[in-house]
Amino acid sequence: MQKIMTHLWFDDQAEEAARFYTSIFADSRIVDVTDYGRKAPGTDVTVLTVTFELAGQRYIALNAGPAFTFTEAVSLYVDCADQEEVDYYWARLLEGGGEEVQCGWLKDRYGLSWQVVPRTFTELMADPDPERAGRAFEAMMGMVKPDVAKLVAAADGAS
Repeated sequence: MQKIMTHLWFDDQAEEAARFYTSIFADSRIVDVTDYGRKAPGTDVTVLTVTFELAGQRYIALNAGPAFTFTEAVSLYVDCADQEEVDYYWARLLEGGGEEVQCGWLKDRYGLSWQVVPRTFTELMADPDPERAGRAFEAMMGMVKPDVAKLVAAADGAS
C-alpha cells in the first residue's frame, strides 16, 4: 500500500473524474468505490470516495460538496517523453471543457490544474550553460502548450 496518497475534493463528480482520468493514462484503474449507503446531502450522488491509480500512482477522490474548489496552488505534473506525448495528454486533459493556461499548465473540466511538460524542457533547465537554460525558460514562459522543437531552438539561440 502506498503510504502517501493525494486526496482530491470534488463537489459530486469524484467517480466521473476518476473514470475520466483512468481513461487517459496507461497503467491506470479504479481500485475501490466507497458508497455513502444513501444519497449525499444535497445531491443525487451515493458515492463517497473513489480510490484510483494513474500510471501506478494512487489517488482518492471524495464527493464532499461545493465547500472547496481546486486552485493552481496544487497541480499534477505529467512528465512527457516527447512532443507526441505532450500533444496526447494536452488534448485529452482538455476534453469536455478544460482550459489552457500558460507554459504547459492547463485546467481540466473539473478545475484541477495539470502541468504537461516535455522531458526535453527539464533537461534544458539542467543545462550547465545558464544562458542556454535561460533561453529555454523564457521560451517556455511565452508558450501555452509546450513545443519541444521551439524550446530546443530557443535554447540554441535560434528563436
